Amino acid sequence: MSGSVHPAFVLLLGALFLPVLKGRMRQGLLILLPVLGFLNLLGLETGTVWHFPFAGYGLEVLRVDKLSLLFGYLFHLAAFLTAIYSLHVKDSIQHLTGLMYAGSAVGAVFAGDLITLFIFWELLALTSVFQIWSRRTARSYGAGLRYLLVHITSGLMLLVGAALHYRETGSLAFDVMTLADTASWLIFLAIGIKCAFPLLHSWLVDGYPEATPTGTVFLASFTTKTAVYALARGFTGTEELIWIGALMTMFPIFYAVIENDLRRVLGYSMINQIGFMVVGIGLGEGMGVNGAVAHAFNDVIFKGLLFMSMGAVLFRTGKINGSDLGGLYKSMPLTTGFCIVGASSISAFPLFSGFVSKSMVMQAAADQGHLVIWLMLLFASAGVFHHAGIKIPFFAFFAHDSGIRCKEAPMNMLVAMGLSASLCVFIGCLPGPLYSLLPYAVDYQPYTSTHVLLQLQLLFFSALAFIFLKLSGIYPPELRSVNLDADWVYRRMFSATVRTVVRAVEPLKDQLLGGSRMLVAWMINELHRHHNPQGIWGRTWLTGRSVLMAVVVLGAFLLFYYY
Repeated sequence: MSGSVHPAFVLLLGALFLPVLKGRMRQGLLILLPVLGFLNLLGLETGTVWHFPFAGYGLEVLRVDKLSLLFGYLFHLAAFLTAIYSLHVKDSIQHLTGLMYAGSAVGAVFAGDLITLFIFWELLALTSVFQIWSRRTARSYGAGLRYLLVHITSGLMLLVGAALHYRETGSLAFDVMTLADTASWLIFLAIGIKCAFPLLHSWLVDGYPEATPTGTVFLASFTTKTAVYALARGFTGTEELIWIGALMTMFPIFYAVIENDLRRVLGYSMINQIGFMVVGIGLGEGMGVNGAVAHAFNDVIFKGLLFMSMGAVLFRTGKINGSDLGGLYKSMPLTTGFCIVGASSISAFPLFSGFVSKSMVMQAAADQGHLVIWLMLLFASAGVFHHAGIKIPFFAFFAHDSGIRCKEAPMNMLVAMGLSASLCVFIGCLPGPLYSLLPYAVDYQPYTSTHVLLQLQLLFFSALAFIFLKLSGIYPPELRSVNLDADWVYRRMFSATVRTVVRAVEPLKDQLLGGSRMLVAWMINELHRHHNPQGIWGRTWLTGRSVLMAVVVLGAFLLFYYY
């Protein structure tokens, strides 16, 4: 092996030095670690595997191929950009856990077995939750606790699935599986939780908006993309994913349109974009998987850019609801411009990064004859332009003038946003370098007249519809509201059910306690009756009776042991 250090260890171990450093030394190390990790990654050879014996099992701690390398490059890039964005933060805990969070994601994508994957899977949960708790509000503590419980549950399901998989196959290797048994279903659902499958998604829109301005950028980069990698590794070509992904692209649109919190809008938008990736993985090897992982790469950059712009708005104004903002282009012109670039990318405008990856998934669906799925993705593309491409920049920076006058974002935030925006344009204009990193050979030209005209028509009529709905007063205004989602079940209905049961049992409390005391007293009396000196187990037995009892007990044991 030419690479001397496991890619995850550079970030995980290096991050431990951050709390003991201060000022520019901490800032320098924060930026340096992703760079060193990336350089170390370049030294790895495809096919290299580290074998590590553990508890009688042979674990593949490091497996390198084109799929893991792409996500490794992506996560180091995301860590670098986010590190720059967070340079102004003085909280060492955020820096420590942020880089360890990135290192956990890197470790997960290079895991060659299910146990190693589980270890980094749990580290993802334990390190990422501090990005929520670091905001230090009552809402963030509650959201962080719910986030942690959901992801710990995902880890436990993965562990149980791995144990069952080993019992049934004798192997812990993390390779392509089929949904043929309980083990594979448990692993599939564990990944699905982190991937924000429908009805398993509410942790994302509950937790991410409660994180710190910089923490949300960290969160947007790693957890869900690690899950996308795991799906691409373990369940490529699983047909169920086609419909699951299509639903993921659809339902968040309706929530995002009426949502007032702009970071929560981006949370729903993230689920929408992950849906495209899930569809691509379900379509299988070739164009589908290439489109999925290419879109994951681009999503980290343009979604991170959008979260950066909203984080800058929150940092400078202390507000993030669309009803409280507007007119900020006067105070934050650079942030406005970067946000528009991110909005153009996520909306898949030609010459922006989203165009060269999202169209791959849609083309794969069309080539395989999935007309309904293609139409659903087309509708979802129009929807994302409405809620992320138009709504975010419009209500934050334009719309009505809120009267807020503030400073432009700090320089480190502007640099991070500028680099991200440049990458969005570069990849959109020259997709070749990205295509060369994809796991399968690429035979695709995004800039054909058909693709360009179809996408421009879609965007034009979507914009026209938004203008019409806005001018006619039909489009929902930005109002303070509560958006009921699947988390209502465990945040409201579950607690209400518990309270109802407690109230119903309250009148029976005395009877239940009295009955419990009587039961305990009876058990004590029976034990005393049998075990006192005159009881059957306390008095001396004759030798013959003792031998007979020993034979009976031994016979029962042998019968149980062999049969």
